[in-house]
Amino acid sequence: MTALLAHQGGWDEILLVLAPILVIAGLLKLAKLRVERSLHDRAPEAEHAEQARQRPS
Repeated sequence: MTALLAHQGGWDEILLVLAPILVIAGLLKLAKLRVERSLHDRAPEAEHAEQARQRPS
């Protein structure tokens, strides 16, 4: 393992920096997609509830 992490011309340092950044970016993208999907799924429910409130009883 130490041979892998020894100075290899810079590519190993790039991996040590980019790997966590890419993981965090991927998790943020996944979270954004989940929020957008959740809002999209709830939109018809919100419209239905708003129409029900506007109807006179």
